[in-house]
Amino acid sequence: MSFLQIDKLSKSYRKHEVIRDLSFSVRRGEFLVVFGPSGAGKTVLLRLIAGMVPPDGGSVRLGNADITRDNPEQRDIAMAFQNFALYPHMTAFDNIASPLRAARLNATEIQRRVESAGKLLRIDHVLSHLPRALSNGQKQRTALARSLVSEPSVLLLDDPLRNVDAKVRYEMRLELPRLLRARDTTVVYVTQDYKEAMALGDRIAVLADGTFQQIDTPEAIYNRPGSARIARLFGDPPINLLSAQRTGEAALRVADSEIRIPAGFGGRSAACTLGVRPEDVAVSLEQAEGAVPVEIDAVTPLNDRQVMLLRATDGTEIFASQPQGAHGLGLVVQGRERPRAWARFDLGHAHLFDSASGDRI
Repeated sequence: MSFLQIDKLSKSYRKHEVIRDLSFSVRRGEFLVVFGPSGAGKTVLLRLIAGMVPPDGGSVRLGNADITRDNPEQRDIAMAFQNFALYPHMTAFDNIASPLRAARLNATEIQRRVESAGKLLRIDHVLSHLPRALSNGQKQRTALARSLVSEPSVLLLDDPLRNVDAKVRYEMRLELPRLLRARDTTVVYVTQDYKEAMALGDRIAVLADGTFQQIDTPEAIYNRPGSARIARLFGDPPINLLSAQRTGEAALRVADSEIRIPAGFGGRSAACTLGVRPEDVAVSLEQAEGAVPVEIDAVTPLNDRQVMLLRATDGTEIFASQPQGAHGLGLVVQGRERPRAWARFDLGHAHLFDSASGDRI
């Protein structure tokens, strides 16, 4: 059942349409991640839901109530910002307690809730500290505690991990879902980090051009992207998008080579784009059937893998990601020497997109 329902929401600033006829719903207790590049309108969307800016059109419903024209304090919605937005003259305790005092709760209840939130987020030992004495990770947890302490029905998180270091970011990716599910909180979380979106979201909504291009589970968006544009946003190194031409029922010409494809793969479009993720490109120093001849331009270690930049005979660049030492490829490219190799695509995990529209075929 839908809990937060957005229907045909729109917002423009002068002639720039930021959000256009946007509709979606979030189930109670769901963790929805809104993902998109900088400037896509993610923060504007959160501000519309929170009531901080009025929409030009459309509606926001929470449960059975239309809250489109309600003031922010009437909405039972809390929001945490990426810059923490802590009061510098107030202790962590007082920052967390501020929404409770505004709601005129008694001192005993305020004490209980703040201490409970502090313990939950592991900042109970710094509640007496001013923000200047807190690390960025502690500031982030304080801001999150302030959002959670009023026990809102919906929590809006505006890229809250962007300004913390990598270690804290990794820890919070693990902790946040546990913390929020324990409270059955409905969450709309904004990020431009695809790894964060994949790690946190029950579903991911990809925002671009003022509307959602695709809403689905992390696995579905990664494995079945709706367009080449979406496929390019997920993955590091990025997906290979290769110009292709169908030369028969079961063949494609790619990178000046002909490769066999499964019957019916990608319909019958003559000109298309073949999408292959780097981890689905197998590289061998020995010629293999159906492989594309390449030169290895560069090899870069990346954790337990090595990333290779390959160049086909027509100049097409192809990224491959292999386990360290795979197929004897303990290679170092020096000077102008570029080892010859063969790249074979795993077409069971490949994608075909329309060349003109970029849509999945």
